[in-house]
Amino acid sequence: MFLYCIGILYGRQFFEGMAGSAGRRYNLLATIGVLASLAVALSLGKIFDVKVGHTLGLFAGSMTSTATLQAALDTMKNSEPSIGYSVAYPFGVIGPILCFYFMTRWVKPKFPTKAQRFHMAEITLSEACAGLTLQSILKDLAAGLQVTMVRKNHGNLLPAEDLVVEAGDGILVVADSQTDIDAAAARLGSIESGRLTRDRSAVDYLRVFVGKAGMVGIPLSQLPLPKGMPINILHVRRYDTDLVASPDLMLEFGDRVGVLTSTDLKEEVRKLFGDTVKAAAEFSYVSLGIGMVLGVLLGLIPIPIPGVGVVTLGIGGGPLIVALILGKLRRTGPMLWVMPLPANIVLRNFGLALFLAAVGINAGQPFVKTIAATGPTLLLIGVVVLLVTVGIVLLVGYYLMKIPYDDLLGVASGATGNPAILVYSNRMAPTERPDIGYAMIFPSMTIVKVIAVQVVGLVLGAAG
Repeated sequence: MFLYCIGILYGRQFFEGMAGSAGRRYNLLATIGVLASLAVALSLGKIFDVKVGHTLGLFAGSMTSTATLQAALDTMKNSEPSIGYSVAYPFGVIGPILCFYFMTRWVKPKFPTKAQRFHMAEITLSEACAGLTLQSILKDLAAGLQVTMVRKNHGNLLPAEDLVVEAGDGILVVADSQTDIDAAAARLGSIESGRLTRDRSAVDYLRVFVGKAGMVGIPLSQLPLPKGMPINILHVRRYDTDLVASPDLMLEFGDRVGVLTSTDLKEEVRKLFGDTVKAAAEFSYVSLGIGMVLGVLLGLIPIPIPGVGVVTLGIGGGPLIVALILGKLRRTGPMLWVMPLPANIVLRNFGLALFLAAVGINAGQPFVKTIAATGPTLLLIGVVVLLVTVGIVLLVGYYLMKIPYDDLLGVASGATGNPAILVYSNRMAPTERPDIGYAMIFPSMTIVKVIAVQVVGLVLGAAG
């Protein structure tokens, strides 16, 4: 449940990141760090005569990866991995946070101001625009710039491509870059604020919540809007960010849509979008059930590895891969795969709590006995394993690969895995890049860890 929700949330960002060279470089760095830490764990386990099951659990706990723990439990057929996991997990969360703190104090990175993604201006047209249509005006401007309202003959109206404008008419333009706005103003006339927005007699602005499934997961250019209804989407506010209403933007439950429409159609527009805040907590139980079942079935498929044996993606890796694909698709016909962020957070934390509770109950008695005998040794191994991963990613990434520091924090957070680490990364680097880096790394590293512990368990188990 936890990993399925992670995949649904980050599916689109994961595939977009993997399509670029930066995403592949970041994943290569994270893979080296993760596999190096596994090698160190196995080496220290052999030196200190630690059982293989405990060692794999230490690796899973250092990486705070419940999917890896599940794979180790399935491979070892006993509760030994749970014990190692319980010992290493606390430092697996605290360790990266401490490393990020000291690394940030050392390098003192500078971050650009968070870019605003929605800009708006009112432009009064010059004589050069007289007699032209809106379509002809827009073709020479930036591709993302849109005209959302026109003032003509002392009244506001919604735009049409064949509408002819004259000198002195006003247009309301939006873009995701202030540079595009300034270029349009320089070419078309001058910015004159207040002409359009003060007059709400014919065209008015309202903000509505997206609460209908039929409006979610569909590009704005394909929304099922009633024919003849004068409506223009000005912007979309998602969480704490305003977005330009580009044709390929897909709405999500809980989005707040800024709409320009006739003053007498406000209620119809509210009914069209649903306009209820409750939508932020609603999702389809049918799509959730189908997606998770498909993930479990995928996780059961045996993958033969010559000379090693048969591994599976397990009930962690299978749902994660299926969720990444469904999160990228977002919608298949009437089936909506995505869910609102608040519902996603509650569901994944509930699933994680159930899993950790079951692990703790099953491993309680052996845990006490093992800690009493070899606790300090296991804890030391867990600390070293964690520091190997974080050290390789931060030092190699920053000094050799020259990865931007905010990206690097996201990569390190994804390699180690715990969401609390990502939260701290966002505080150290107040940009969107840690989230994007985490989305690119966490899913692929989870799969790497799941397969790696199974291979090690099968090889060392056969040797034993």
